[in-house]
Amino acid sequence: MQTDRQRFLHFHQRAFGTAGQPPSLWRKAVALVATVGLVGVALMFSVVLFAVLLTVGTAAWGYFWWKTRDLRRQMREQGGPAAWAAARAAQREGGLVLEGEVIREVDPAREPGSESRRDA
Repeated sequence: MQTDRQRFLHFHQRAFGTAGQPPSLWRKAVALVATVGLVGVALMFSVVLFAVLLTVGTAAWGYFWWKTRDLRRQMREQGGPAAWAAARAAQREGGLVLEGEVIREVDPAREPGSESRRDA
């Protein structure tokens, strides 16, 4: 039965040659060429992937921009979010919106603290 160390040495010798010998110049050159080739292929694929993602993103943005052009024009004509917020606030409080300003009429009898003024 082999021990773990013997099994390790067996596989190490099969993969890297005789244990204890440094790799030859030929093996180093092949490893360098293979590494440079792999880095070049990875760089090529990353550039292609970036170009595809940029193209798809630009097309999606253009499609979204084109489909929402009528909505954006309607929003500009209606005065934008500030006017909508003022109109909603006026509707909740029963006021009237004129030229983007909220006008609210307050009944003095219903105003807080009005009881003390009437009693005085």
